[in-house]
Amino acid sequence: MSDGIYTGRGVGVAVLDTGICPHPDFGTRICAFADFLSYKKQPYDDNGHGTHVCGILGGDGTLSGGRFQGVAPGCSIIALKVLDRFGNGNREDVLRAFRWLLENRDVYGIRVVNISVGTTYRTRNDQDLLVRGVERLWDEGLVVVAAAGNQGPRPGSVTAPGCCKKVITVGSSDMMEGFAAVSGRGPTFECVCKPDIVAPGCQIISCSPGEGTPYGMKSGTSMSTPLISGAAALALEKDPRLTNVEIKMMLRDSADDLGLPRNQQGWGKFNLDRFLKL
Repeated sequence: MSDGIYTGRGVGVAVLDTGICPHPDFGTRICAFADFLSYKKQPYDDNGHGTHVCGILGGDGTLSGGRFQGVAPGCSIIALKVLDRFGNGNREDVLRAFRWLLENRDVYGIRVVNISVGTTYRTRNDQDLLVRGVERLWDEGLVVVAAAGNQGPRPGSVTAPGCCKKVITVGSSDMMEGFAAVSGRGPTFECVCKPDIVAPGCQIISCSPGEGTPYGMKSGTSMSTPLISGAAALALEKDPRLTNVEIKMMLRDSADDLGLPRNQQGWGKFNLDRFLKL
């Protein structure tokens, strides 16, 4: 794009969630949909969570006159339905989605993977398969962005696969303290500090699949995560040669330190303007 204006155009972002509704704010940019539960061919979202996440990531604000525009309004969206109408899912479906991603990444130009999905784990073994799955995505060069989960504020409350040391784990900057302190925090089983970065996640307005109510409000680290995924798409449009490690380091170097413990705030609060200048 000219004049330093970037929209993430042409960058494919995969979203593992409850699906996606063909909302006007997505236009024709839903370039692929895979349903790992009911195997339906046409995009749908029987919960609303996935549509909301996709709106934060890449809605263009058509129905709101640009008021509720996502971070990367020109990106291509690849929606993978791994959660049911209640927001529940199983590890096997998520792992199948990971395999689908590796098989189809080149077909749809996928560079970024948004995982606003997390599960608690009782033992190290419970999380290992999910963590190994996202590690492979990362090792294959994909920018993997995962939610820290809403099990805070107790230590060690980051959900899987956000507990993976390699991926970019996102907490909510406005849900770390006080009565709404649910943003997951480290350390992980491997004693790694998490999250990596925090971004706003409380009372975020975005796309809704309901007829007559094109926008809705949700809160949680799920809402913070697509802000970072969208930023990664903008950076990759600006410079397609960037690696996932370079993007992670750019996030580190551009974050605003909030003066809180590392296992609470990570590197600090996301700063989009500073990030895109690096």
